[in-house]
Amino acid sequence: MKHYNIPVFVSHMGCPHDCVFCSQRTITGISEEMTPQKAKEIIDRYFEDIHPEGYVEIAFFGGSFTGIDSELRRSLLKVAKEYIDKGLAHGIRLSTRPDYIDDEVLKELESFGVTAIELGVQSLDDEVLKKSGRGHDSLCVEKAVSCIRKYDFELGLQMMTGLPGDTFEKSVFTAKKISSLMPDTVRVYPTLVIRSTALERMMCRGEYKPWTVAETVDLLAEIKEIFDSAGIRIIRMGLQNTDEITPGASVVGGPFHEAIGELAQSRVFLKKLCLLAEQCPDQCLNIGCNSREVSKIVGHKRANAQEIELRYKKRLKLWPDSNISAGELRLLR
Repeated sequence: MKHYNIPVFVSHMGCPHDCVFCSQRTITGISEEMTPQKAKEIIDRYFEDIHPEGYVEIAFFGGSFTGIDSELRRSLLKVAKEYIDKGLAHGIRLSTRPDYIDDEVLKELESFGVTAIELGVQSLDDEVLKKSGRGHDSLCVEKAVSCIRKYDFELGLQMMTGLPGDTFEKSVFTAKKISSLMPDTVRVYPTLVIRSTALERMMCRGEYKPWTVAETVDLLAEIKEIFDSAGIRIIRMGLQNTDEITPGASVVGGPFHEAIGELAQSRVFLKKLCLLAEQCPDQCLNIGCNSREVSKIVGHKRANAQEIELRYKKRLKLWPDSNISAGELRLLR
């Protein structure tokens, strides 16, 4: 069954302050505040193109939903619940901050049919959180996760890499810590420097150095392996490309690449290919793989295939097979 998210962006609503990296109105492309009437118009428009047999969630993204004025929050939830009551939608997904979670608000969300909560964790290193202006510490995240786990919500955790004070090791620590909290899903966002943010001013003063694409791909590959080994589903790696989220528009620094998640996945495949190449005595490295992953295994501009030939003097030959699981590579003799 195909999964549909109907995004309703409550850009920056409910946030107590700006984190140094944040410009939600730029990221989402939405400048006006959300109202129940606007939400209904957005949802109705999306339903025009949704297959009736799909699994549909109405998703409130872009702000801290549980921090929104309680009357407005309930009005937005009421709009979404009408579609659940009519059998058109199956649930409600929302994103919020870990310090805006408690039993009272969770009971309210449960009563309106909320099915999934995503927390903007960003980092579990307290120094990184402080330098990024998050306004909460790592213990707050753990408490919020524990509170949510008392209810029947799908739990998603979102992390960022390359924040002020961050290092490769600190991001790996965050990924491992998130993994130990066992969320159902994760999103990983490399930090981009957006115009007119505190982070841009920090960069201009020399107080912050953006990460490169190469550094970020190495890190994302490591993080992906951590979450994959724990069986945690990665919903997304990297911000979605928009007219604003692109160099020359609002992005003024950082590891922007339209397919940075695929580059990271290709890097994971390269590690696996190298291990298999070391076991292969033949001139041709024959690999069985999932039919849908051929391009990722070969690599961007055949980078992985070229690396195998350069490093091991072997020609990479793929044998696609729809019966092979995603992520699995088989050495064929």
